[in-house]
Amino acid sequence: MNPSSDKRAVNPIPEGMRSITPHLVCTNAADAIEFYKKAFDAEEMMRLPGPDGKLVHASLKIGDSQIMLADSREDCIQGPEELNGSPVLIHLQVEDVDAVFNQAIEAGAKLTMPVTDMFWGDRYGQLEDPFGHRWSVATHVRDLSFEEIQEGMQAMFEQGPNS
Repeated sequence: MNPSSDKRAVNPIPEGMRSITPHLVCTNAADAIEFYKKAFDAEEMMRLPGPDGKLVHASLKIGDSQIMLADSREDCIQGPEELNGSPVLIHLQVEDVDAVFNQAIEAGAKLTMPVTDMFWGDRYGQLEDPFGHRWSVATHVRDLSFEEIQEGMQAMFEQGPNS
């Protein structure tokens, strides 16, 4: 049957998906899935291995959002390990940043910025997972006006980077 001839109504945004979904490429996506389960309580939604055993596609649910994963393939797609890092941060908003941060580090993540109260009202830190992907993790702890955020940012820059 030709899929385009199917007349059933199809939701253009599948159930559980958001407008933007990170698609992570990893040297060993199966290991990455296990790491994300331990680090962020991810729930595996599906896994599609190719004939060589490498994952062509997988999806996980973390909180109320999904991420997709695939194994890197020399001929078509590469991850941070093959590209000497990534400039991208994946942001994870959680109820208890300290607990999630500690859980991720215990699972094998590397600390890149300790959890700190930030000028914009979040308790925030950064880490790198064992597959080269960088994560920022935060809990919102204070509601601030735009002016208060600007003042906090200015004070941070006046103190300098090592204050």
